[in-house]
Amino acid sequence: MPRQGHILIVDDEKNVLSTMGICIDSLGFATTLCSKPQDVLELLKRECFDLAFVDLKMSPMDGMEVLAEIKHHSPTTSVVMMTAHGTIDNAVEAIKKGADFYLQKPFDYEELKIFTQRVWDHYSLRQEVVELRKQLAAAQGTGEFVTRNREMLSQLDLATRVSDSSMSVLIEGESGTGKELVAQLIHAKSPRAEKAFVKVNCAAIPEQLLESELFGHIRGAFTGAVKDRQGRFEIADGGTVFLDEIAEIPSATQVKLLRVLQSKEFERVGESTPRKVDVRIIAATNRNLDEALKEGTFREDLFYRLNAVRIKLLPLRERPEDIPILIQHFLKKFGEGRELAVTEGAEKVLRSYRWSGNVRELENVIERAVLLAADMPIDLVHLPEEVRKSGDKGLYSLSLEEVERLHIKRVLQHAKDYDEAATILGIDRATLWKKRKKFSL
Repeated sequence: MPRQGHILIVDDEKNVLSTMGICIDSLGFATTLCSKPQDVLELLKRECFDLAFVDLKMSPMDGMEVLAEIKHHSPTTSVVMMTAHGTIDNAVEAIKKGADFYLQKPFDYEELKIFTQRVWDHYSLRQEVVELRKQLAAAQGTGEFVTRNREMLSQLDLATRVSDSSMSVLIEGESGTGKELVAQLIHAKSPRAEKAFVKVNCAAIPEQLLESELFGHIRGAFTGAVKDRQGRFEIADGGTVFLDEIAEIPSATQVKLLRVLQSKEFERVGESTPRKVDVRIIAATNRNLDEALKEGTFREDLFYRLNAVRIKLLPLRERPEDIPILIQHFLKKFGEGRELAVTEGAEKVLRSYRWSGNVRELENVIERAVLLAADMPIDLVHLPEEVRKSGDKGLYSLSLEEVERLHIKRVLQHAKDYDEAATILGIDRATLWKKRKKFSL
């Protein structure tokens, strides 16, 4: 149990009250017993309760009156109405007035234990959803980028701090990690926000057309150039150019891009007159540019010009704490105002899946599930087969080195300092330092 729940039991039959207290105490809960329903209000003023078991037939206050007091003074408390045989209609009425469950008397010891655990699981799940929605609302301050991961928040803070400048920014991360969202965040918080934000996917444009796409051309520059045409840099003058998949730019175009960065000028294809332009360049890549430099496919001088500020985005598998709030974010996005839910089994599988396509893949899976589930809770049957099968794999799909890195990272995120982290991991501080260096933590 993640924490000890506090349960109030209200019944004017002292034998029933005592037996229930012993039974529920055995599950590890803290219980408060109340044999006088008129005392409930005072208890509510003094203490907070997660669950309340309330007998329907009591005197001088009946269970309906106690239910009203609880819902008025402690609306987050889940209430179980206990009813004798033959008073089910009253139990249904209690549900309509705010009770969450009803339990029919008489019940045996084991039945009560199972029922209490089920009610607690339901309450815990509901509270987790409430907390996730709060975190999601807080995360909206970073635009559409939703995270509570400490390292990612640090990278977003860096993006925000450099937004006021005109420095070039290089964003690294796997496909689907949100590189374009970070670029949009930087632009939106910059003095250039009122000007154009122009996106160019360098990998999607044929090599022979990329130079014209970026810098424009004049009439007759090449076959098919029937009129003058502005390039993306001219369109973005005063604003921001986002160059996605920058590693795919051919060498000849890299030289011209370097000139824009150095002198703020370029020439259209087919002309010799330089044109001035004021743009900020944000580049992104899903490749390791350090490797591209070693291979000689990317110019070192261009790399250092682009790399004035370097932002690294983690893949989703390295920030599993973000999966629940991302699920809630996408449920809200695709739910069109409906209150949508995910079953415990489906959420467990979603949390264990490796997400090689990162946030974009999760978004697609949730959009599909919302469509298939309609107004029903999203269950395993609404998830793609490859996601469902991952529920049997879990950490077994990771290499031993990946498991070690992920575990050390999680401990570092939750420990108050490196000494505590080393103690939790069962290693000395020097070994932890070596492993942090090895895994770039």
